[in-house]
Amino acid sequence: MRRGDSARMNPFAAGLLIVGLLAFMWLLEFYDQATNNSLDRYGIHAREVDGLPEIFSAPFLHHGFGHLEGNSLPFLVLGFLTALGGFARWLKASLICVISSGLVAWFLTPPHTIVLGASGLIMGWLTYVITRGFFDHRPGRILLGLVVLFFYGGLIWGVLPGHPGISWQAHLGGAIGGVIAARALHGRRAAG
Repeated sequence: MRRGDSARMNPFAAGLLIVGLLAFMWLLEFYDQATNNSLDRYGIHAREVDGLPEIFSAPFLHHGFGHLEGNSLPFLVLGFLTALGGFARWLKASLICVISSGLVAWFLTPPHTIVLGASGLIMGWLTYVITRGFFDHRPGRILLGLVVLFFYGGLIWGVLPGHPGISWQAHLGGAIGGVIAARALHGRRAAG
């Protein structure tokens, strides 16, 4: 057994964690709407150095209820599947995805743009769940990754430019972060 495998999160705790985070995001959006979008300023301010810390707040904020609603189901499913691997792994994978997504969005998004939303993190969780089994050579995780790819693989197209108002940059950064997290957390280490 690899180190950390015994720290798996039970499904109830994993579900509670992800549902709790999603409920928090909905509360934030209710507050944001009630205060004339006052929280939007905590999104990523593209190419502004003082906007870099917002890479950590941006995933919790959205451009309205429609945006949040569109992110809710994949957030629940992919966040839950990631959390089942254990709280420490979930946290590390999530941080890697958030940082990668945020930095790519910050660097590649046109100036004077504010990037908000959980979709970069969601894209990171997607590529993490799809690729982690290939890094640790566990057949069950490979199968789960293929099932997730079948149901959610269409989201991968979000890494390409195409739809105005959708941050393909954050999606691309999240996807890269998910693969980095899978490699860092599940790659086979040389014996010795």
